[in-house]
Amino acid sequence: MIIFKSINKLNKEVNFKANIGFVPTMGALHKGHISLIKSSKNKCKKTLVSIFINPLQFNKKKDLKKYPKNLNKDLKILKKLRVDYLFIPKVNEVYKSKKNTKIKLNKKDKILCAKYRPGHFEGVLAVINQFLLNFKPKAMFLGEKDYQQIILIKKFVKKKFKTKIIKCKTVRSNNLLPYSSRNFLLSKKDIKKASIVSNTVYNYFLSIKRSFKNIIHINKVRRIIESNKIKTDYFEIRNKDNLSKKFNKKSFKIFIAYYLNGIRLIDNF
Repeated sequence: MIIFKSINKLNKEVNFKANIGFVPTMGALHKGHISLIKSSKNKCKKTLVSIFINPLQFNKKKDLKKYPKNLNKDLKILKKLRVDYLFIPKVNEVYKSKKNTKIKLNKKDKILCAKYRPGHFEGVLAVINQFLLNFKPKAMFLGEKDYQQIILIKKFVKKKFKTKIIKCKTVRSNNLLPYSSRNFLLSKKDIKKASIVSNTVYNYFLSIKRSFKNIIHINKVRRIIESNKIKTDYFEIRNKDNLSKKFNKKSFKIFIAYYLNGIRLIDNF
């Protein structure tokens, strides 16, 4: 595995005209990331992984400070997976100038996480923009746990770049909880609570699949979740293709964002 800290060196030594797969991460790697890397290794000749905690996507400084970090563990995981290239830039390497960092969201996109975390997706798109302006992978692999993020990145990239976005399924533990770097900040008790949330949402999803009329129970399900001393930002059903509120039995998706001891978690079914 070759480690790069500079964009210039990365471009000099990696042939981006070849079939290069890119997996952008913020580190604190888990089974979800491992699945993305394996998908890239299966579909592409070489795989590039980045570890960069992007300050622009944190709307709270406290959240940025708390974000889990374990570079030594990450390096062991990546070496074991035989990743070809790792990019670990510093902030001033990614944002050399303020040019191209001011990304705006359309008003209709300010829903779900974009509504409750102002500036978050603008920061996500800014870093993706910086990466793709500076190097040209054939494909980028993203996980469905961050579903709204995929839709926004896909729309943004389509207009400006040739990189193909490949959507990969959410990886879950046996208790249905999706793997997330933020899970490292949870106690065993919190993990148990979070898995109850995922199971409750999943059972609601199955009930709608059985009978679409069950959609009317959304507020009842939300109350069940919140009765467990859990604060929700949102609990909504939207169209899985465009996130609009026009959906049917085949196109609906359930989205939730909630807090456990100040740690914000998201899920979707």
